[in-house]
Amino acid sequence: MSTINPAPASTCAPSSPQLKAILDAINAGDTAPEAFAALPLPEAYRAVTVHADETAMFEGLATREKDPRAALHVEDVPLPELGPGEALVAVMASAINYNTVWTSIFEPVPTFAFLRKYGRLSALTKRHDLPYHVIGSDLAGVVLRTGAGVNKWRPGDEVVAHCLSVELEDAAGHDDTMLDPEQRIWGFETNFGGLAEVALVKTNQLMPKPAHLTWEEAASPGLVNSTAYRQLVSRNGAGMKQGDVVLIWGASGGLGSYATQFALNGGAIPVCVVSSPQKAEICRAMGAELIIDRSAEGYRFWSDETTQNPKEWQRFGARIRELTGGEDPDIVFEHPGRETFGASVYVARRGGTIVTCASTSGFQHEYDNRYLWMNLKRIIGSHFANYREAWEANRLVQKGRIHPTLSRTYPLADAGQAAFDVHRNLHQGKVGVLCLAPEEGLGVRDSALRERHRSAIERFRNV
Repeated sequence: MSTINPAPASTCAPSSPQLKAILDAINAGDTAPEAFAALPLPEAYRAVTVHADETAMFEGLATREKDPRAALHVEDVPLPELGPGEALVAVMASAINYNTVWTSIFEPVPTFAFLRKYGRLSALTKRHDLPYHVIGSDLAGVVLRTGAGVNKWRPGDEVVAHCLSVELEDAAGHDDTMLDPEQRIWGFETNFGGLAEVALVKTNQLMPKPAHLTWEEAASPGLVNSTAYRQLVSRNGAGMKQGDVVLIWGASGGLGSYATQFALNGGAIPVCVVSSPQKAEICRAMGAELIIDRSAEGYRFWSDETTQNPKEWQRFGARIRELTGGEDPDIVFEHPGRETFGASVYVARRGGTIVTCASTSGFQHEYDNRYLWMNLKRIIGSHFANYREAWEANRLVQKGRIHPTLSRTYPLADAGQAAFDVHRNLHQGKVGVLCLAPEEGLGVRDSALRERHRSAIERFRNV
């Protein structure tokens, strides 16, 4: 069994002399690839983990009362073996996603079930089946080593990583890699994730780091930007077109803030649903005009735990038509799940599309099927993105067409608090985590492009 050692309670310094040398080489900005390749690797690195022997710690508690801070550990773990087609990446920054929260509260199931299943696949994947799970599905950093068979990437490359892990040994994955039977989410269904000083990824997860962004800004779009792109823009999702009315739940949040940008960039008409005046202001700052503050307007889609309230669906639909000049949504961008799904099916136009992922308010959805079948509506399930979709989403960030929605950054030692904030919806946009980066603001290589877009890049910081 691999051993783990607690890290200091609070520190931003690298956890070993080897990682200090790696950080110095990155900060120098002009270190040659051969020099990176020659740097010695550490035997261990600091990471955010959950433990297999603690998965029952929240039994009997309601979801909201489960505290990620109790389950997430920051400790030193052994460096994993590098396999063919893989890379070890020095992680400068990462970010919190809702799958971080699910992992930390062991819902809907402890992630160790995923690691055990993956570990049975091959001798190499057995590395992932450990009594601890290094979590995190975003990163921005620098390639340290690549495994056999890697040609595109080399040590010293500044990269971000998307979180799709695939084996591609089955024909099903060769049209859309999300359909690979062995498709997994890195850092959630695999080990050695991005909330750490070093991460292990497949090299077909790597993409160029946007040169005008800091490390923490570059780390924040990955999962949610790619997810929103597939869900809303891609032909595998809703296939949004110019003029579409798009209802976006949580439009200032980690996922919705990118959907709002894609809608505006693509000539669609976003109707942004938010939960506070502050979040409404963020949507206006992004350029959205049609906004519903669901808290201020008091929508209650459920009369009690088991009974939905169709009159509230009708009131909500009337409010949308009031804003749009009488039009119903062509597309409903769904991710809250149980709380909102009945309303989403109801308000979509005749022949419209409800595209869904996540279900942060509950996985068991209920809706009145009469409004679906009799009005020829469609429900599309959407899960993360394939490599091409992730690459296109990242390309838009590189070109300054889509901007990070980072609102706050925590040191690695405080990742538990960062996950708690996301769990309790105390955040705006995305919450970042500094890993090897000693402070915010580092890593910008294209200052001119940054200056052209600074206000948009820092928009969520100014709320």
